[in-house]
Amino acid sequence: MRLGFLGTGEITAAMVRGLAGQGHQILISPRNPTMAATLSAEVAGVTIADNETVVAESDVVFLCLLARVAVDVLPGLPFRPDQTVLSVMVDVSLDRLRDLCAPARDIAITIPLPPIAVGGCPLPVYPRSPVLEALFGARNLVLTQPSERALNAHLGASALCSPILAQLLTAADWLAGYTGETVGAEAYIAAMIRCYLPAQAAEGELAAALQKLSTEGGLNATLRAAMAPALDDLRRGLDGFQTRLGLGNEGEART
Repeated sequence: MRLGFLGTGEITAAMVRGLAGQGHQILISPRNPTMAATLSAEVAGVTIADNETVVAESDVVFLCLLARVAVDVLPGLPFRPDQTVLSVMVDVSLDRLRDLCAPARDIAITIPLPPIAVGGCPLPVYPRSPVLEALFGARNLVLTQPSERALNAHLGASALCSPILAQLLTAADWLAGYTGETVGAEAYIAAMIRCYLPAQAAEGELAAALQKLSTEGGLNATLRAAMAPALDDLRRGLDGFQTRLGLGNEGEART
């Protein structure tokens, strides 16, 4: 395919690296000159071009801009009715994208994470995008959502990564205090957690994994009980995204 990327940040770099070796012609904008130059040197088939050329010569255009930048950059670019547009931008609705990218109509929003560079990345998307599935579905879990609201909830859930990593680092630091081995402590914590996580969790698998770690009086159950208040903090933190992500009130968000 002929693919174009507007914006050259971390997510663009991860997606382009995830597409390496598949024979695509990829145009990237020079918004971040250093990253653009790195990608063009690293990935075969990548060429740097201005925004107009990226849109004019691509069958699929990825929007990887900040929302405040997009409203200035997108109007006037030569989008076509036969193009597919895939947005990874936060805070730009599907209706707004249809205005900004007119006359293109095949538009979808997805939420890639940096691991898409190597595969195994969950890709919630709304509406369904056969193009996204064709490009990334072989190595990543594409999850079509029933509504834009459901997709936005995934944005909120993705914020879990930071607090979870902070907890893992805290545990690794505690362990290293006894072993004197920071690298070994982090390796142990990461491998230990990874071995309990199914690659693509079917319904009930996470609960089953938790149940196996729930022996009464065991170390896992004891620590979980001590940290129980943090679960309420997590729920409150997630609920705090409701206004920003358009999820409605608390009751509506859980129905």
